[in-house]
Amino acid sequence: MESLNYLLPLVWFAILALFLFMYVMLDGFDLGVGILSLTSSSEERRSVLMTSLSNVWDANATWLILMGGSLFGSFPLAYSTILNALYIPIMIMILGLVVRTVSFEFRENSRRKLFWNLAFGIGSFVATLGQGFALAGVIEGIHVDASGHFIGSTWDWFNWRSVVVALTLIQGYVLIGSCYLIMKTTGSLQETHYKTAKIAAITTLIGAIAITTVTPIFSIFARNRLFDKPFIYVFSTIPILGVILVILLLRSLAKKREVTPFIYTILIFLLTFVGLALVVFPYIIPPSVTIFDAAASPSSLVFMLTFIGFLIPIMLFYNVYNYFVFRGKITGN
Repeated sequence: MESLNYLLPLVWFAILALFLFMYVMLDGFDLGVGILSLTSSSEERRSVLMTSLSNVWDANATWLILMGGSLFGSFPLAYSTILNALYIPIMIMILGLVVRTVSFEFRENSRRKLFWNLAFGIGSFVATLGQGFALAGVIEGIHVDASGHFIGSTWDWFNWRSVVVALTLIQGYVLIGSCYLIMKTTGSLQETHYKTAKIAAITTLIGAIAITTVTPIFSIFARNRLFDKPFIYVFSTIPILGVILVILLLRSLAKKREVTPFIYTILIFLLTFVGLALVVFPYIIPPSVTIFDAAASPSSLVFMLTFIGFLIPIMLFYNVYNYFVFRGKITGN
């Protein structure tokens, strides 16, 4: 029984990590394309961008819903505490997603599309901004009492460091969105996104360097994890691998590759994700509450795992099948 109490929280931590990564990777380029739509020079170009998302974006956002429900069931203490601590950035994210969803649907049936175009782009920007602030709040740490309940301030998440994290995440989404559009577009529109991808790669790298440098200075929890053996050897390798991947990405963009920039960007996201997971683990509410403290009862975790175990392969298959069916380019100028 003790081994089960130890194993189940680990399994659910891995499942939540999978859901979060799938959301960031898939809905990340969705949001990036939405932000990039604000820079489109014509309605025709903007229509190409919107069309490239029309058949996939609903499935992409499903991973966020699945992650929220799974967090509630597997780590209820973490769900309540995190939502309490990060209520404002989460509401900012939800507001942006709602505006984005409504504007995407209304735009299709509108004769005057300017308002809905702006709403879609701004909604994408606001949703990403909220996600960045929430991420920064987790990195900074959440103040809790002995029972794991939030005792901090409503605005603990907001400072200049959270702004840097949010802006870096925006650049990261613009990067993966640009690389996605390179695969889906042709002609001058594709050339435009080769340029936006190069700019976003450089700005994302600058933001990542700033976050990596500043976080250990202001976060005692992060500093202790980063410089503790054997983690120090892993964390010293991750930035080097990140720079190498960015260089390979820029080379592939310079050579006008179409698929490899997207692959390199996914690897950059994955590397960043692994680094963040290693900093946080085994805490679900940094820096005080572990996954073992916040986990639901073993019977609840086993019951949920029975259904999620069937659902994960189905969702993965559906996503692969969806992208396979709607592969190919959207023609435009």
